[in-house]
Amino acid sequence: MSRLDSFFAAALGRIESAGQRRILRAASLEKGGRVMRDGRALLDFSSNDYLGLARHPRLVERARKWTQAHGTGSGASRLVTGTSEAHLALERRIAGFKHAEAALLFASGWQANAAVIPALLAAVPGAAVFTDRLIHASMHAGLAISGTRQHRFRHNDLDHLEELLAGKGADTPARLILTESVFSMDGDRADIARLAAIAARHDAFLFVDEAHATGVLGPGGAGLSAEAPGGIDLIMGTFSKALGGFGAYVAGSRVMIDYLVNAASGFIFTTAPPPAVLGAIDAALDLVPGMNAERAHLAALGERLRSGLAALGIDHGASSTQIVPAMIGGEQAALDLSRALEERRVLASAIRPPTVPPGTSRLRLALRATHAESDVDTLLNLIEGCR
Repeated sequence: MSRLDSFFAAALGRIESAGQRRILRAASLEKGGRVMRDGRALLDFSSNDYLGLARHPRLVERARKWTQAHGTGSGASRLVTGTSEAHLALERRIAGFKHAEAALLFASGWQANAAVIPALLAAVPGAAVFTDRLIHASMHAGLAISGTRQHRFRHNDLDHLEELLAGKGADTPARLILTESVFSMDGDRADIARLAAIAARHDAFLFVDEAHATGVLGPGGAGLSAEAPGGIDLIMGTFSKALGGFGAYVAGSRVMIDYLVNAASGFIFTTAPPPAVLGAIDAALDLVPGMNAERAHLAALGERLRSGLAALGIDHGASSTQIVPAMIGGEQAALDLSRALEERRVLASAIRPPTVPPGTSRLRLALRATHAESDVDTLLNLIEGCR
């Protein structure tokens, strides 16, 4: 026992009474859009393995080969002895994939956002920051670390953003706009081309989180940033979703990447990604540009699921991607439906506050290219029956 256990227990009690307690449950991804949990194979609508690459034999084999050749660890942080030629070569590949001058690897998307944002703002004291209200918690964490106040615009309301830019921050050394290209809980998209035009008109730095677009959207899976070539100053993305592995990247100008090497604490003080992780990323970058058929199938599944939910009278918000929320409303109702589906061998996790706003608890349905149309129909039939 620790001396603070009574406080922890009381806090857990409050979380429990609010219907927001989470627990860890073991699961493993399987082929065909399935997951193993508690010894049962479940039809999986909760994982972010959008292209089904997490079990792809080429990623497994490349990770094995790189481990065999280079060992299990990188040995140190990147600025000590942790940088290998493989890290540098992979960063060059990522820069080419994102049509940027340079790129930098990070251990996770959370770490990238939480480390890069305060580093950027340290270089421009007094900058004004404009954020979509629904940006990821890691972006909010980075802003909190920097101590910077946000000017928040209504979600995907670019008219509101323009109003804020017209009235705030003109006398500051710089203005930054932070958004996501695909929002992780709603599955809707930002208008990247218009955002780039707004940023150019107001001479603002544009930071776009492409975690849920990388691999899935844009030409060759390069993300929605391809809609505005040269119009985005910094692109962040992950390898842990559609690319089936682990880690993250940021891409942008050469001088900015060189600055982040010297200023992003989450990069400087973290051990470098190990060879197995690098090998899986390298293999995914071989595969993703040629997966147009899988991307088309994934898009069709999204349309099928949204049409089916609408027919059941269930709101799916403004989703237009592989992430489709089934809006339930109350926290307990969302939990009850999720549990009923799991009893019927379908995994559809309930998302509750504080992850989403009160009153908008939902099933966050994440589609995978390894799902069949019949899998979506099974889900819809079970939702109808359970309700």
